[in-house]
Amino acid sequence: MYHRTAEVADAWRILVGMNTTLSHVVDALDAEKLLISADNCTQDALASPISGADCDSRVAAADHLFICKGQAFRADFLVSALEKGCTAYLCGEALAPELASRAPGVPALVVSDVRRAMGIVSPIAWGHPDRQLDILGITGTKGKSTVAYMLRSILDGDEAYEHTGIMGSIDTFDGVEYFESHNTTPEAPDLWRHLANARDAGLEHMVMEVSSQGLKYDRVLGLGIDVGCFLNIGRDHISAIEHPDFEDYFESKLRMFDQTRTAVVNLDCDHADVILGRAQRCERVITFSAETDAADVWASDIYHSLGIVRFTAHTPTWEGSVAIPMPGLFNVENALAAIAICEAIGVDPEQIMERFYFVRVPGRMELLLTPDRRVVGIVDYAHNRLSYQKFFSSMKKEFEGWWIVAVFGCPGDKAVERRVELPEEAAKWCDYLIYTEEDPAHEDAADICAEMAANTPAGTDFEVIVDREAAVTRSVELAYALGRNALVCLLAKGDETRQHEGDRFVPCRTDGDIFNEAVRRFSEGTGL
Repeated sequence: MYHRTAEVADAWRILVGMNTTLSHVVDALDAEKLLISADNCTQDALASPISGADCDSRVAAADHLFICKGQAFRADFLVSALEKGCTAYLCGEALAPELASRAPGVPALVVSDVRRAMGIVSPIAWGHPDRQLDILGITGTKGKSTVAYMLRSILDGDEAYEHTGIMGSIDTFDGVEYFESHNTTPEAPDLWRHLANARDAGLEHMVMEVSSQGLKYDRVLGLGIDVGCFLNIGRDHISAIEHPDFEDYFESKLRMFDQTRTAVVNLDCDHADVILGRAQRCERVITFSAETDAADVWASDIYHSLGIVRFTAHTPTWEGSVAIPMPGLFNVENALAAIAICEAIGVDPEQIMERFYFVRVPGRMELLLTPDRRVVGIVDYAHNRLSYQKFFSSMKKEFEGWWIVAVFGCPGDKAVERRVELPEEAAKWCDYLIYTEEDPAHEDAADICAEMAANTPAGTDFEVIVDREAAVTRSVELAYALGRNALVCLLAKGDETRQHEGDRFVPCRTDGDIFNEAVRRFSEGTGL
């Protein structure tokens, strides 16, 4: 319904000059001093067309460059890609002898740094599709997905999926492919494939969550970002396998402004002065704030009722009333970010105000009401200290006097600092904590829960239930047993339908589904 025919896509490629050859790729690698050797690259091979780049043999296609990367890479992946029509491959020096024996005579580009080379060649191979799209990038420790979906709702209007693609931690949609995301910011070949799909499908905008890992490891290298929004910064993703310290994490995020035309900056966040300083490299800077009218885009008359937050928005070109159909006073900040981005690209104010009321962010601040409203659930993706601070401080105000239970875990193989920070932070706000599994990856979920339990402040009521379905059901049981108003907070998984276990993504039920089933049983008096 939303993508062009192959003939139209081919015509578009010709129109924008997508006549890339292997020679262009070789020249780019040589210019960056990454090329060690170009084996089997005869004149005919160098003149062969390159219409894309892949690092996953499952999506490999004819006339593409295949990139051999990762510790788990096997030569069979290359063989599969060549069978699908890839005409050349790129690899590191260590893999080169084995791959040459498995693919004799095939043009091979051997490089000193595969990850950076991948970032260099991908936009060339895919024909720089960012030049035909509005690229709207969002970075920050918290709120990226919410702002992305607010933007998508505003830009698409009543014609869902007609104008705007999205790449982020929830979903990926590019006009051709639509699936639940694996990475917030995909690897470079995948990212540029999605941009090319969006261009060929006739989309106008691509809304992107730009992660610190994506910036640090050159996944967005060469990407022209029309508007880049910096939401906030907190301590997260600091570990031996991600960022060694806060400085590295912060600097990685600031790199977004090195390739951004218009910067959008939150004046209310920590280190706003440093962020503003870096943003001066951009052609234009727009600031926003929920706390001061010194910003270009700001809010007044903020108030809330159950499930809806309202405020008056002020911009350099208009002012008007905005209603957000989700709880969380911090969403005023997120809404202002979306409004500031729309201000940068000239979106009609009436469209902005009208579409906000229809915003839904999957797994973000989803209100789950029960028949008697005595027990209320909230599903949210909050998963680090900063998001906990904003989430719980808002819930305390909006559900004043309610008993609060939180169900959450910590992921395996990354962000190990959360196992200390999250129990500490949640204990400040909650009456009861339930520790459970959350994408344990290659670790034992019970061990992760034990670490969180050991870091729980003295005097805090908690229990460990490793099975997530049982943990959510237990939280509903406790809430109904109280006999007074209770708020059940289901955190970190949002509406995800997969659990990362080992090297697999195992299907699982969403927290909302489990909560609703448990409520139905308790409200009907059948219990567990």
